[in-house]
Amino acid sequence: MPKMKTKSSAKKRFKVTASGRIKAGQSGKRHGMIKRSNKHIRNQRGTTLLAEGDERLVKIHMPYSR
Repeated sequence: MPKMKTKSSAKKRFKVTASGRIKAGQSGKRHGMIKRSNKHIRNQRGTTLLAEGDERLVKIHMPYSR
């Protein structure tokens, strides 16, 4: 049986925590900051954990990171 392949795009964008959750960077900070509130910009810093439904989609593409 050949090895399964990991999607390179998923490997670059997501990390798996010790408890198995998926960690990702916050979205929505590339452009258009003038129309966003300071509170919104502040809350978009750092990383976030994905919702469970999104986690399932990402884990399909990363078979060896479980």
